[in-house]
Amino acid sequence: MSNDARKLFDCSAGVAGIARLALPQRCELCVASSGRELLCRACDADLPHLAAPCPTCALPATTGAACGACLAHPPVWSRAIAALVYTFPVDHLLQQLKYGGRLALADWAGGKLTTAVQASLASRASHERPGRVVALPLSASRQRERGFNQAREIAAGVARAVGVPLVSPLARIAETTPQTALAWSERAKNVRGAFAVVADVRGARIALVDDVMTTGATLAEAARTLILAGAADVECWVVARTLRDAE
Repeated sequence: MSNDARKLFDCSAGVAGIARLALPQRCELCVASSGRELLCRACDADLPHLAAPCPTCALPATTGAACGACLAHPPVWSRAIAALVYTFPVDHLLQQLKYGGRLALADWAGGKLTTAVQASLASRASHERPGRVVALPLSASRQRERGFNQAREIAAGVARAVGVPLVSPLARIAETTPQTALAWSERAKNVRGAFAVVADVRGARIALVDDVMTTGATLAEAARTLILAGAADVECWVVARTLRDAE
């Protein structure tokens, strides 16, 4: 997105935000009155949250401690935070954002992720917290096609809320088949070599933001690229986590 286009978008987003405050809203899911919010209280309360997730992969765990899979084969990132389970209606809302251009849903998604992130950060010492937020980048062609990067729109709100700068040291340099078109077992190979670091990240503690984690293959490749470039630590922040039985 060009600077002029970004300014126009920011202006439009501001106008949309004012309109949401000024006019009564209808719930995105049931069309009941929702006041200033995109979801009514009943639908918001029914959203599928993760129960006692593993702090490393964000999948459900019996005690909330690291799961057996992560103990046996730790991922390249240090921890993962997910706000919701990627099932109905969360999948519907995020698909409307990503493919339907419903940018107002980025505020909703960012708000949900912010709540989960703030809860995690509150229990950590300052030296254990990330100092930079990085949105998972799209390829140039997909960015042009979509007109925006949903991960960046979500990350911007989260970064502001937690007071951590949003930076762009990572670029997507390879066109790949969309992960949703592939079997889970093929996804890691599909994104191998897809990213490059374009700014100094040596010694940085980074939070890598995306809308959904499914197998984690794309986030793992991005995290690996950052760590090979000298990042001290990478953790993943996602709005929703796909459960293993969803395959």
